[in-house]
This record gives sequence, structure tokens and C-alpha cells, in this order.
Amino acid sequence: MAKIVGVVTTSHVPSIGGAIARHQEQDPYWKPFFDGFIPVREWLKDVKPDVAVVIYNDHGLNFFLDKMPTFAVGAAPAYRNADEGWGIPTVPPFAGDPALSWHLIEGLVRAEFDPTTCQDMLVDHAFTLPMALLWPDQNWPVRTVPVCINTVQHPLPSAARCLKFGRALGRAIDDYDQDLRVLVVGTGGLSHQLDGKRAGHINKEFDQKFMASLLADPDWATRYSIAELVAEVGTQGIELLMWLAARGTLAGPVRALTSTYHIPISNTAGGIMLMAA
Repeated sequence: MAKIVGVVTTSHVPSIGGAIARHQEQDPYWKPFFDGFIPVREWLKDVKPDVAVVIYNDHGLNFFLDKMPTFAVGAAPAYRNADEGWGIPTVPPFAGDPALSWHLIEGLVRAEFDPTTCQDMLVDHAFTLPMALLWPDQNWPVRTVPVCINTVQHPLPSAARCLKFGRALGRAIDDYDQDLRVLVVGTGGLSHQLDGKRAGHINKEFDQKFMASLLADPDWATRYSIAELVAEVGTQGIELLMWLAARGTLAGPVRALTSTYHIPISNTAGGIMLMAA
């Protein structure tokens, strides 16, 4: 049976890719953020996952405002990214796992979710940058399954809905009859707003409460409506929904193997967590 070996959650702002391209990982501005991945990479060397299921939000590379599914799952044999206009170098393609993808899609439908199935899919920086942070040599040692959640076009799925989605995804992974070690990655956030009167908004207190709640009480964030969450963490900070869905894949109590919070990275609160059952 498949086993979720752990969950990694991290920010994914495009400037991370710029810092990697310019070899700025040890610059004082960036070092605290990049150093947070050192223990995660050491852990990955030990657990050696076979597959990464990456929960992220698309920023217009694969979906746009005319067609924005609430939930989407990739079912392609490979995934590529393309120039998004940020000046970030493209990365090598990612191998898919269509058999696992279809199993997850069928499991989600049985759980009364209706994901869009993508048999041809581009993945953007929200997918590629976390993968590059985990495996800097970009020789991807895992197959991948992209899972998109809409945080762009309202109405957005509620925090409660995203947590239920993550729990259904976790059950589907656990039900897979192949002996696979699965890493779940949730990317986005934390608090930030890139436009309007609140541009530059960061809410350290709420971010840290949210991170703590993922360990002790993952239902905590479901007490907030989408509007209330946006008020706390900013328009783009709502990407914390991916962290919540990723946490939902782990049943029962979890522990943090490592956790880092650093501000700012490109006017964004940067967080990293590694959780395991």
C-alpha cells in the first residue's frame, strides 16, 4: 500500500526563482529562508520518496480567468513549465504517474469532489520553485502529480472545503495498492498582498497561529470565511488554503520535524514546515 511519508509546506513567490538563478541563497536577505530547507533535504535523502503530490495554485500559465476549475488534478505522463514573464529560468520536465493520478481522481470523485482532469498540463512557479527548493540540482528523483486549487477567481473554495479535499486526497493515497512512498507538498503564502491599498500587508501573528494550528488543530482555520481570511492575510495570502489541504492528507496527530518562519521575502511572509505522522 502507498504511504504518505510526510508533508512539506512552503512559500513559492517568483523572486525565489530569481534568487536561485543569481546564486543569492547565502545573501543576508535570503539566507534565513533558504537555510530552512537544509534539514528538509537531509530528511528527503533518508526517506527517499517515490512520488510527490504537489498541491498549488495556478497563476495563469495553465488556467486563466475564462476557465478556472476549483480543483484540478494532472493525469499526464510528464509536465513542463514555460516562461511566465517573471524572468525565471525554466526547469527540466517532471515525470508524471498517470496510474496514481487516475486512482486519486477516482477516489476524489467517490468522495463527492469533482476535479477537472488534465491529461496535458503546464506547471507554473508555484509547482516548480518548491521542487527546486527540495532538489536544487533539479535532477528530479520523484514522479509527480500536480493538484491545483483555485485561489484566483472568486468564489474560492472555503477553508473547510479545502481541508475536506485534503483528507479525501490522503485517503485515496492510502488506498493505492502499490508500495509507494508519497511526499505531499503544499505551496503558497503565507500572508501577503501585492496590490491595492494594503500592498505589502504581512500578518506575522496570524501566520504563526495558523502554522501552529496545523499541528494541534487543523480545523482552526475553518472557523474563518474566505473574506475573513483575506482580511487577515491579504489577497494573495489566501494561498494558505494549499497548506491546509496538504495537512489534511495526514490523518491523526502529526509532529513538526522542522519549521521556519521568515519575513520578508519579496514583501511576503516566507514559511517552511515539514510534518509527519
